[in-house]
Amino acid sequence: MLSQLPGRPCPAAAALEVVGDRWALLAVREIHLGAHRFSDILAGTGAPRDRLAARLKDLVAAGVLERRPYSDSPPRSDYHLTEAGQELVPVIGALKQWGRKWAVEAEPAPAG
Repeated sequence: MLSQLPGRPCPAAAALEVVGDRWALLAVREIHLGAHRFSDILAGTGAPRDRLAARLKDLVAAGVLERRPYSDSPPRSDYHLTEAGQELVPVIGALKQWGRKWAVEAEPAPAG
């Protein structure tokens, strides 16, 4: 896969091909936090329905998520992290920490 990417071959570039979309990492975050059904992941991410559906399909194909059936009638599945998905959790934690420091305005100090 590295040889097929433009520019310098780099594992970071390959990783971004899999999870570099905003909705992909937010979906992983929501699933890690316990949202396994599509509607719950949708609510937690705020993603457009069609974009989230596409990202979940891509993440399943990449081995980051797995679908597990939970109903036969009607047939329905929910989403769970694979080992690869679990290994993204610290990455999301690092992004949250960076975001708190560099991307979010400081909350005003309480009056008094």
